[in-house]
Amino acid sequence: MKLQQFLSKQRKQTSAGADLPAYEAARECYAELGVDVDAAVETLLGLPISVHCWQADDVRGLEGREGSVDSGGIQATGGYPGAARSGDDIRKDFEQAARLIPGALRFNLHAMYAETDGKLVERDELTPEYFATWVEWCQDNEWGLDFNPTCFGHRLAAEGMTLSHPDSAVRQFWIRHCIACRQIAESFGQKLGTATCNIWIPDGSKDATVDRAGPRQRLIESLDAVLQADLPHVIDTVESKLFGIGLEDYTVGSHEFYLLYAASRGIGICFDLGHYHPTENVADKISATVPFVTPVLLHISRGVRWDSDHVPRFSDEVRAVCDEAVRSGQLDDILWATDFFDASINRVAAWVIGVRAVRKALLYALLEPWKLATEAERSGDGAAKLALQELRAELPFGAVWEHACQRADVPGGLAWLTEIKRYEQTVLADRC
Repeated sequence: MKLQQFLSKQRKQTSAGADLPAYEAARECYAELGVDVDAAVETLLGLPISVHCWQADDVRGLEGREGSVDSGGIQATGGYPGAARSGDDIRKDFEQAARLIPGALRFNLHAMYAETDGKLVERDELTPEYFATWVEWCQDNEWGLDFNPTCFGHRLAAEGMTLSHPDSAVRQFWIRHCIACRQIAESFGQKLGTATCNIWIPDGSKDATVDRAGPRQRLIESLDAVLQADLPHVIDTVESKLFGIGLEDYTVGSHEFYLLYAASRGIGICFDLGHYHPTENVADKISATVPFVTPVLLHISRGVRWDSDHVPRFSDEVRAVCDEAVRSGQLDDILWATDFFDASINRVAAWVIGVRAVRKALLYALLEPWKLATEAERSGDGAAKLALQELRAELPFGAVWEHACQRADVPGGLAWLTEIKRYEQTVLADRC
């Protein structure tokens, strides 16, 4: 069967609706294992995922620079046609993606997406007025809105240091920028409920770092200055990284640094799946962290050999993270977001594939008969525990996923791909 024939069949099947007998059979099957499928679907669709804006334009931002960001260890690769060229393009693209993604959504902005109407505004002078269109758009669509300082892709970040820079004047610039970003996030939260303000900086060194303590002490002082004001609508988080391009030897804001800083200051921590060594188990960090530090913000991406920010898939790593989040019993203390930038494929499709993969992994976790497996584990019956975990692969998960998509009024299967191809032909092609 050719691709077009298959997609046409998928579209017809979606139009006819999900197979109700299949769903009823799945619900009964899961019920025998103590899993309430209806409750799982309800929880799934109510968990908001904050989707990043920078997938639409390869992390270019709206400051008038040409090309992708190439500092701070960030690089979007590929040259697929149709990248967004403006805030209106980004909004239009995401509206198309959102129609194909089940469940509650938020939108995640970087400061470099300020809309200044052609006026040159330095980053430490940004105010809420430059994000008013984004706020109104999210209000119209009933989405939350989150924010990030942009401490890269700037002349004062060219040396690989920002909040930990040895020059006090440079540090003060970035402190003022981060303070401005928290105030902008507060304005978002006042209108939309709450807003996460996540601080990530590229600071580090390429080779043979001698003084590792000095930059970290400066970063502590800078972060303390940034976080001094109590902003009730802001959820503050800090994000670590293992290394960046051109910053391979030393990262000031390492995992240990930020975890301990967050614990000592009563703020949240961000775990980005691409910001750890490939052999490191990010899922294991969740239950070790949430008793002490909340919220935990999860940036779901996919590293391939390194932090390459590929589009997430329904992979072992993503499923493991979702499993641990559900098993922890503290879903209210975990925030979900995506962070990837793939310029080698249709960018709108990348959003849809990546966010649907996260949503699918969350449903898989919510449907796990983990309480029975835990009971077997605690009783010392290791064989039963493993058997239950193996049985999971045989359960009719697909029927529940199709039902969840139907509940959310989005296409199941691959029917959404037809919509993406139509959008590419009618909208994206005109940008080339």
